[in-house]
Amino acid sequence: MDRTPPLRIVTVARPLNAASSKSVPERHQQPVVKETVVFSGQLLKQGAMDSSDPTAHRRTGQILNAVLTVSANREVFKCDGNSERLMEKPEKLLKSRAEAGDTQASFLLGHLYYEEGHYREAEAVFDGIKDREPQALYQLAVMYYDGLVTTADPSKAVDYMRRVAECDTGSVRYAALYNLGRAYLQGYGVQASREEAEKYWLIAADDGNPNASVEAQSSLGLFYSSPEMRDLKRAFYWHSEACANGSLESQGALGIMYLYGYGVSKNLLAAFYCLTEAAERGNVYAQGHLAAYYYQHRLYTRAALLAKRVCKYEDVSAIAKFTGCNPQYICKGIAIGLFYYARCLQLGRGLAQNTEKALHYYTKAALMSPEVFKDLQLDVIYGRM
Repeated sequence: MDRTPPLRIVTVARPLNAASSKSVPERHQQPVVKETVVFSGQLLKQGAMDSSDPTAHRRTGQILNAVLTVSANREVFKCDGNSERLMEKPEKLLKSRAEAGDTQASFLLGHLYYEEGHYREAEAVFDGIKDREPQALYQLAVMYYDGLVTTADPSKAVDYMRRVAECDTGSVRYAALYNLGRAYLQGYGVQASREEAEKYWLIAADDGNPNASVEAQSSLGLFYSSPEMRDLKRAFYWHSEACANGSLESQGALGIMYLYGYGVSKNLLAAFYCLTEAAERGNVYAQGHLAAYYYQHRLYTRAALLAKRVCKYEDVSAIAKFTGCNPQYICKGIAIGLFYYARCLQLGRGLAQNTEKALHYYTKAALMSPEVFKDLQLDVIYGRM
C-alpha cells in the first residue's frame, strides 16, 4: 500500500475530446493547480523535520497554516526562526484546544507529532479520535502498515482503510479507496486480486473527478498498460484524465503513448510537448525518453546534455517521494539516460569520444535496469540506434 502524495484540489477546464494534429491537445497542457491543506495524503517515514529537505519546509508550512484554522491569533508564530521553537507554541495551543474537546485541534496535534517522528504520541492522539475523525483513522492505518509504532500489521491497516472508505468524507475516502486498490494488487494484508484492485481504483478515480484520487486515475493508466490487462485505449483514457488533473506520471506516459501510437493515433507534436513538459516538471522517465527522442532526431548535443543530467540521479526513493512517480519507471528513465549517454560517448556524438567512459555508463545502465539495457542493446544490434 503506497502512501499517497499530498492531495490537491485542481481547477482546470475540462479537456477536449479530440486531439488536433496541429496543436497540442488542451487536456495535456499543464493545468493551473490550486493547493489546499489536506492532511490525509502524504505520510512519510521521515522523523524530525530536516531544514535541508524542501518537502519538510512545505509540510511545516501546511501545519502552521492549518493551525490558523483553529486560531486566528498569529502571535503563536512569533519566534526567532528556529524550527523547533516555531512549533512549540502551536503545539501548546493545539494541546489546549484538544483537551477542551476540539477534534480538529486533536487531529492537527497528532499530525504534528507524526511529522516530528513522535509516533507513539501520534498514535495515542489519533486512536483517541479515530471513531469521529476519519483522517485520524487513515493515519493510523498507514502507521500500522509501516510498523511505525510496533511491528507492521497489514491486516489491521486494511481494516482501518475499509472503515475510512465507508465514510462520506471526500478526499480522505478517495485516498483510502486508492490504497485498498494498492493492497489488493500487491497482496498486502489481503489476498491478491487484480479484479478487486481495479474495482477500488475505479471507485477512487470517480470518472476523472479532479477532486477524487488522481493517483488512482494514473494507476489505472498503468494497470491497463500492463501485459496482463493490455487495454491501451483505456490506458490512454485514464492517463488523459489524470494528466488533466495534474498527474506528472501520466503526463510522461501520454508522451510515450503519442510517440509510438499506443492506444491513440501517433502524434509527434503532442508527444514532444508532453515529454518536454513532464521532463521540466521532474519526470525522470520522460527525461530519459526525451533524450532518446533528441538522439533519434540527430540532435546529438541536446541528447548528450540531457542524458548526462539524468545520469547524475542516484536516490530513486527521494525522487519518487518528491515527484510522486513510480520508482520502477524512475529506474527505467535513469537507465535510458545512462545508455544514451554511453552511446554518445562511444561514437563521439554531441561530445568528445571516450570509449572507456562509455563502457562505464553502459555497465551502470545494465545494473539500473537489465530490462531496459537488453531492449536498447537489441536496438544497437539491429541498427535501430
